[in-house]
Amino acid sequence: MKYLFSYFKGNLPWEERTCLAVSEDGYHFKPLNNNKPVIKQTKGTKCCRDPFILRDVNGGFYLIATDMKSTKGWNSNHGVVSWHSDDLINWTDECAVDFHIFPETEKADKIWAPEAFWDGEKNAYFVYFSTYNKGSDLPLCIWYTYTTDFKTYENPKPLFSPSNGLAAIDADITERDGKYYMYYKDEYNKTICLVISDNLCGPYEEYENNKVALTDKNTEGCCMYQLDDGTDILIMDMYSNGKYLMQKTGDMKNFELVEDYDMSFGPRHGSVIKITDKEYERLVKHYEG
Repeated sequence: MKYLFSYFKGNLPWEERTCLAVSEDGYHFKPLNNNKPVIKQTKGTKCCRDPFILRDVNGGFYLIATDMKSTKGWNSNHGVVSWHSDDLINWTDECAVDFHIFPETEKADKIWAPEAFWDGEKNAYFVYFSTYNKGSDLPLCIWYTYTTDFKTYENPKPLFSPSNGLAAIDADITERDGKYYMYYKDEYNKTICLVISDNLCGPYEEYENNKVALTDKNTEGCCMYQLDDGTDILIMDMYSNGKYLMQKTGDMKNFELVEDYDMSFGPRHGSVIKITDKEYERLVKHYEG
């Protein structure tokens, strides 16, 4: 297996576009298309952040992202955008959804960093994201909804908010041995923390000293993925200094730094999935010739 990394590059409109990079070993990534965007967004704000790719259970791939142009302000966003692809090259079926259509989020001024997880029991995609509703007692925190097509969604519900009442964003959920591990950004301390649940929909339990980022630098936009040898990798966006941090774990809670890796092409908050050798070769051939 090989690895595909989707990301955006910055806070200017032409940087808020989806880019792709590939890796043969899950440690060293190389940008495709000369580190330029691979999708031209035509709907919503025409800018997107935090791209997340997942395999469609019916074949192909979905990409979902924050529908946001940050030059309009950090509380200007209230929707998500999605595409579908059969080959990771041609992205079609673009759909922008404004979450103001739901009573629960009609006053939302943030719908950030959507990610999705197939829920086989419900036969639908569990979509989770960060949101804040103006006038709400809840802080900026993690909410969820369900969809089967990334065009229509169930009414959103709160998923996790830290007991200290402070903001949490950028959740990334991974299942291992029947437990669900949610890594998220503690927005107050600007670091990555962990909560755990026996159920996808929670409740997610906090535990003492749950910081997992092995740095004092500001971090956000984390993503967990597993290598072929079973090693679990956690990457995170050190947005204050334009770098990425990579860590590895054997138990999902205790980490050590990875010293030899390469993500040195200026990516911002993205996600990694496994791809086949054939998919990797097709991408490289298309973008590199």
